Amino acid sequence: MPQLTQLALVYQSQWFWLLITLAVIFFVVGRGVVPKVEATVDSRDAQIAADLAAAEAAREQATATEEKFRAEIARVHADAQVAAGAARAKAGEEAAKRLAKADAELSGKTAEANAKLSAARDSALAAIEGVAADAARDIVAKVSGATVTAAEASKAVKMAMANG
Repeated sequence: MPQLTQLALVYQSQWFWLLITLAVIFFVVGRGVVPKVEATVDSRDAQIAADLAAAEAAREQATATEEKFRAEIARVHADAQVAAGAARAKAGEEAAKRLAKADAELSGKTAEANAKLSAARDSALAAIEGVAADAARDIVAKVSGATVTAAEASKAVKMAMANG
C-alpha cells in the first residue's frame, strides 16, 4: 500500500514542523511574555511591600497620636479635678463666711430677744409684786382688820418671792 510507505515521510515532516512550532512558542512566550509577567509580579510585590510599610508607618503615627490624645485627656482631667477642688474649697469658704455671718446675726437677735424677755419678765414680776402687795394688804385687812402700809406689804411680798 502506497499510503503506508509515505507515512515515514509525512511523520518526519510533521515532526519537523512540530519542533519549529515549539521553538517559536518557546522563544515568543519564554523570552517575550514570561519576563513581562515576572516584571509585573515583581512590581506588584514591591507595591505590596511599599503599601505594608506605609500602613505600618501610619499605624505608628496613629499610635503616637493616640498616646498624645490620651495624655492630653489625662492632663485636662487633672486640671478639671484641680479646678473642681478649688471651686469646692472656695464654695466651702463662702458657705463658712455666710454661716458665720448668719450665726452672728442670730446671736445678736437672740441677745436682743433675751434682753426683751428679761425686761418683760422684770416688768411682769414688778406688776405681780404690786398686785401681790395689794392683795396682801386686802387679805390682812379682811382677816385681821389691821392696816398695812403699801411699803410694808411690798417688803413682805419681796421677801416671800425671794424665799420661794
